[in-house]
Amino acid sequence: MKQNIHLLVIDPQNDFCDLPAGWLGTDPATGAPLRPALPVVGAHADMLRLAGLIREGAGGIAGITVTLDSHHRFDIAHPTFWQARGGGAVAPFTPITAAQVRAGDYRPRDAAALPRALAYLDELERRGRYTLMVWPVHCEIGSWGHNVHAAVKAAYNEWEDAQAGLVEKIAKGSNPWTEHYSAVQAEVPDVDDPGTALNMRLVASLDRADLIVIAGEASSHCVKATTEHIAANLPSGRPAKLVLVTDCMSPVTGFEAQHQAFLDDMAARGVLLHTSAEVLALLAANA
Repeated sequence: MKQNIHLLVIDPQNDFCDLPAGWLGTDPATGAPLRPALPVVGAHADMLRLAGLIREGAGGIAGITVTLDSHHRFDIAHPTFWQARGGGAVAPFTPITAAQVRAGDYRPRDAAALPRALAYLDELERRGRYTLMVWPVHCEIGSWGHNVHAAVKAAYNEWEDAQAGLVEKIAKGSNPWTEHYSAVQAEVPDVDDPGTALNMRLVASLDRADLIVIAGEASSHCVKATTEHIAANLPSGRPAKLVLVTDCMSPVTGFEAQHQAFLDDMAARGVLLHTSAEVLALLAANA
């Protein structure tokens, strides 16, 4: 019997890909080169393998969902939000804790934002999943970096044309007051923004599939957070229907331990870990 196999692609965007020179361009407005803001080592090769998987396994794929990291330039996890003691700039890849803010090491550039920022940091740290990380401005809405990797887009466009289907796009991260690694829920949901709350519509929709095949970037952060939330909230209670495509995801440099711990934890919960070749065999048998 043909299975319902759904492909979930997490944040396959230019800003996360270590694109070679031939895949870059020039900003026509400024003449500046277009370069990924937060390139993950290995991501370009991951996306080429993923594009091949979609193209070659198209007949076995029942549906595709793509998540898109979607930020404003001003964001609590961007350098634009913060200043160091004395008014200096805060460099990307700086972790910030509530204790450091209370000590005056870091402050919001807008003084009025201090109470809300501190409340956020306190709750984030209470939850124990992450410390606030200041990332480079990335995946800014409307930018080249926000766009999907060209090979992945071309492959899923071919699938749409052949299947007369629709690739669903899920945006996340546009609330500047909370981090939103997971496509399912922000790290600290904002009570005034339903878009940051647990997205059970998405989880329940995915759960209708027999297999949910997951790929994307980065395995240490957005893939990890999204998969964890899906596994914890599936109405069926069956994490074994999740399949992580291990050679179509890579960690942010310096977070390799988090990547491995994530894979080990998911495997312990019954999630399947497959290579793209193994997934392609499943799709071919399902065509």
